[in-house]
Amino acid sequence: MKAEGPASPADVVLMADAGALWRAEDAGLLQPTQSAVLSERIPANLRDPAGRWFGFARRARVLVFSKAAAPPDGQAAYADLADPRFRGRVCVRSSDNVYNLSTLAALTEQWGRDRASAWARGVVANMARPPQGGDIDQIRAVAAGQCDVALANSYYWIRLARSQNPADKAAADRTVMVFPEQADGAPGALVNISGGGVAANAPNRANAVRFLEYLTSPEAQAILAEANNEYPAVQGAETPQAVRPYADFRPAALPVAVYGRRQAEAQALFDEAGWR
Repeated sequence: MKAEGPASPADVVLMADAGALWRAEDAGLLQPTQSAVLSERIPANLRDPAGRWFGFARRARVLVFSKAAAPPDGQAAYADLADPRFRGRVCVRSSDNVYNLSTLAALTEQWGRDRASAWARGVVANMARPPQGGDIDQIRAVAAGQCDVALANSYYWIRLARSQNPADKAAADRTVMVFPEQADGAPGALVNISGGGVAANAPNRANAVRFLEYLTSPEAQAILAEANNEYPAVQGAETPQAVRPYADFRPAALPVAVYGRRQAEAQALFDEAGWR
């Protein structure tokens, strides 16, 4: 799209993660959209304040424990990943992955730079192995006993739990997905989005807006949530039956637009901590 410029045929940009949408925004690939439907249906913390992108499905950033290491009261916090009790027992993916960048950006916003920096250093000290693979690889490593806890997006664990593949089911059965920060006074589990916006040079802008508005309809919300193993973004939308068993958690109210704004700072903190 950058190379094509005004000649780009793209009408809509769809991406996973608010940090990725911010990159598209920063690259000039999106245009502001004024839509009463989108503004009414998509919560303010799940969209760009300037209307360049909107979240259409949600996922949580969760902790996946081995059954032996799972907290008996079901309560966990992101700070646990840096706790010395997990020394050599944490599995994570690389620092340049946008999911991790968004996570640290959010924690930096909530905690401040110093505490976020200390957390990153603590996680590095607790790593069971050098960062590698994707979120499902981290879950499988926990299931195989290579580590006790991993950081992952909720839909990856749900995908394994819903799979008809025996190996996938076994990985889910050997692990426990825990939504962090659910205790009284805690801020709630970090939430990210799958979302999109109108392309900067959309040749069919009116229809692009209509398509985005369609994605907020009950029908589309159900399709997106079930197909992606995510949660609806629209307030009041019904969670599909297949995902409903994993939807009982309290989300953080943090605006996801923060994830992009603090992305460069998050990468600097990862680099300083030695998180490859």
